[in-house]
Amino acid sequence: MRLLLLIATALLAFAGNSLLCRVALRDTALDPVSFVALRLGSGAAILWLIVSLQRRGGASGALLAGSWKAASALFVYALAFALAYLTIPAGTGALLLFASIQISMILYGLSIGERLSGVQWAGLACAVGGLVLLMLPKLGAPPLTSAALMVISGIAWGAYSLLGRGTTDPIAATTGNFVRATPCALLVLAGMAITRGLSADWTGVGYAVVSGAITSGLGYVLWYAALRHLTVTRAATLQLSVPLLATLGGAMFLGEPFTLLLGVSALAIVPGIGLVVAGKKAAP
Repeated sequence: MRLLLLIATALLAFAGNSLLCRVALRDTALDPVSFVALRLGSGAAILWLIVSLQRRGGASGALLAGSWKAASALFVYALAFALAYLTIPAGTGALLLFASIQISMILYGLSIGERLSGVQWAGLACAVGGLVLLMLPKLGAPPLTSAALMVISGIAWGAYSLLGRGTTDPIAATTGNFVRATPCALLVLAGMAITRGLSADWTGVGYAVVSGAITSGLGYVLWYAALRHLTVTRAATLQLSVPLLATLGGAMFLGEPFTLLLGVSALAIVPGIGLVVAGKKAAP
């Protein structure tokens, strides 16, 4: 039950993050680079505070946790994600993002000897089919640059997840990764300010801070804690629920329509994920 709670809360945080990013870039004056810098910076700040309180004021050890590889993957994911959503339809972006995550993580799992049984392959196909069905009405031919950015974002997130599978201290590792990634975002922000200028308003800043401090920082801690108990293929498949959760959240909180297609997609995605997670691995 504890593992299920960790997974469910982390996936809900991911969906919330998608909604916050969508609203901030669609409805406010905040530019994507400022969004990323605020997101990573606020995540680093809240995680540093939590670690300091846990360790009675001494959080210096958190800087040594995580890695530059994971921090680089986190930064690339966040920046490419935000830049791509400027000009790509939401459905197309989600499909490209999660297809890239699936393919990169499952290929890695197969390369290290993980195998799926026939039931698990059927479940994966069912979940992917449900995702395609969910996004089909929203699909549009995306600009090549935006599509490439979303694929890069998905591969980077897959790498970030894989790099976190062996961590023994999820909150310290996530803190270290966010602290390392923040200066990278600030450098890009400074370059953007010099070359093109920045734009922001208080509403957009608020969305970015909530995204960084809660749905990113705390959500990634929970995801790293759950990854220790998941195979690569199960971790990849579970994330197929995020577009569905984000779509449901859009219907509940953003006034987006709840359609029959959404219900049918849920009936494909949820059982499909269940088959992959509950199914026994095939012998290598």
